[in-house]
Amino acid sequence: MKTLPAVLTFALAVALPMASRASDQTERGKYLVEEVAKCQACHTQRGPDGQLDREKWLKGAVLDFQPMQPVKEWHKTSPDLTAGSRLWKRWGEKGITEFLKTGLGPSGHAADPPMPTYKLKPEDAEAIVQYLQSLK
Repeated sequence: MKTLPAVLTFALAVALPMASRASDQTERGKYLVEEVAKCQACHTQRGPDGQLDREKWLKGAVLDFQPMQPVKEWHKTSPDLTAGSRLWKRWGEKGITEFLKTGLGPSGHAADPPMPTYKLKPEDAEAIVQYLQSLK
């Protein structure tokens, strides 16, 4: 029975660093989403006080800005980015990752304005997807 503690020790030695890497990747994704790209500015509703509603974080919103002149295909709303949303069901993890890396959705088209085109490094796109998957 001396092998059971050794097996458990080995399993923990492998699992803990993997969990730590996933946590680090999620934190990197959160940083990229919230501090670099500022996705919440368009993808989170505002409350009556004008502040972003933390209960509806990245769940989509009606945009509170528009261009001075008409812009073809301009969207007045932003989609829900959280796991399980319609976007995730349509595109899946791979589609969202590829969109962040190439700027093109699964249909091969860029997002409509005002969404900027991102062409991220694979590790950054994967970190963002990891973070978005952590949101419910």
